[in-house]
Amino acid sequence: MKYHQIDRQLFVTNRAKFTAQMKPSSVAVFNSNDIYPVSADSTLPFAQHRDIFYLSGVDQEESILLLFPDAPYDNLKEILFLKETNEHIAVWEGEKLTKERAFEVSGIKTVIWLSDFHKTLKEIMTYCDTIYINTNEHYRAVIETETREARFIKWWKENYPAHKVEKANPLLQRLRSVKETAEIDLIQQACNITEKGFRRALNFVKPGVMEYEIEAELAHEFLRNRSKGFAYTPIIASGKNANVLHYIENNQQCHEGDLILLDVGAEYANYSSDMTRMIPVSGRFTARQKEVYNAVLRVKNEATQMLTPGTLWKQYHIEVGKIMTSELLGLGLLDHADVQNENPDAPAYKKYFMHGTSHHLGLDTHDYGLLHEPMQPNMVFTVEPGIYIPAEGFGIRLEDDVVIQPQGQPFNLMKNIPIEVDEIESLMNA
Repeated sequence: MKYHQIDRQLFVTNRAKFTAQMKPSSVAVFNSNDIYPVSADSTLPFAQHRDIFYLSGVDQEESILLLFPDAPYDNLKEILFLKETNEHIAVWEGEKLTKERAFEVSGIKTVIWLSDFHKTLKEIMTYCDTIYINTNEHYRAVIETETREARFIKWWKENYPAHKVEKANPLLQRLRSVKETAEIDLIQQACNITEKGFRRALNFVKPGVMEYEIEAELAHEFLRNRSKGFAYTPIIASGKNANVLHYIENNQQCHEGDLILLDVGAEYANYSSDMTRMIPVSGRFTARQKEVYNAVLRVKNEATQMLTPGTLWKQYHIEVGKIMTSELLGLGLLDHADVQNENPDAPAYKKYFMHGTSHHLGLDTHDYGLLHEPMQPNMVFTVEPGIYIPAEGFGIRLEDDVVIQPQGQPFNLMKNIPIEVDEIESLMNA
């Protein structure tokens, strides 16, 4: 891995939080992701399943974590099953985790080669009553492939039908949404790398550059700072392309007078950052661009102040909608008749601001979190309002990542990334 080794105490703590929620005489099993084929002998780069990483720190394929806090023997309470390394693998793929190295990473003392998994599980199943299976129940998940986790669940149900079943996901939704200090530090590192990339882009952009050239500049800066690259598919949207919310082609030329929407973020140690900024291709905003930009910035600043303990996500978005409505009236994009005659289920402001304002952030860009439960300290949220005006040929979105505090305003992890019009223009024309 490119990132510095994480203190294993984070994973020890995470496992303790999870096992404290498990029912008596129960086992939980977590699988790594597959390496997915492309064609011939090509594969996609490996990306670890976030749940096994959260609980163990193991960032390697074909790994399994088993937790059995009520095990009759200490060596069965926590087990890592790893693919056995050998000289051939070391030559062709590089060394894999040894048992000693796995303990250094995870703090788990019992490490068993994967070839002995079924034999070990058979013994453990005679001691337990319940198994926690790990299904993906994220509200935005769209699952079209059978995962390694899904195959394990299918196999387990066929071979151990008499045991009770519980779901790990509801526990992880709560646990992963509230970050440990070490996790916030890792997200901050991802944000710091994103800042470096953005400042590089400010010095690079000029009329005539291609969107993909900007993407390349960002990728260069991310990689040279120990990131694997983008935390999600980057959006480099110039001119009217910014009105396509998930524009990812990044293949158009940037023209003088246009704005470029950069929705990008570096990952670091599997943790995500998520930033959106606007750059004027010519180095200066027009009067109208600046007017709309500052309206979005005011909405972002007011929405940020509302991210406090006890806030309900659904109500929060209703309140943000009211703020946005006021700004759209001021810009002349809505009139009072539009607001008075609006459908409550489709408010007038949605014509120009059609997406949500905030989502959980962490190991996933759209991270775990139960949206019907009140916000808590140490949750990390994005704040990303936007105004999109196809008729005027541009759209504007601004986004920061913030940590909810026990008291007072949330802490902005992107406070050092330029966002004010004057600062952006100054840096681009230095």
